Amino acid sequence: MGRVRPRHVKRLSRQLVEEHEDRFEEDFDHNKEVLKDMELVDSKKLRNRVAGYIISVLENKKF
Repeated sequence: MGRVRPRHVKRLSRQLVEEHEDRFEEDFDHNKEVLKDMELVDSKKLRNRVAGYIISVLENKKF
């Protein structure tokens, strides 16, 4: 079973992938740095959660 994530993390992650898909990769550290440069997320904990969920969004888009 997968981890349960809050709706705001999922919503923000999907929105960012739709708008900036070319900037994100399936690498957590790379996504974390991109989010840090974009300065959209204030807290470190939320930024890490969004960066991790972006990987799931990108993997699901492949199919």
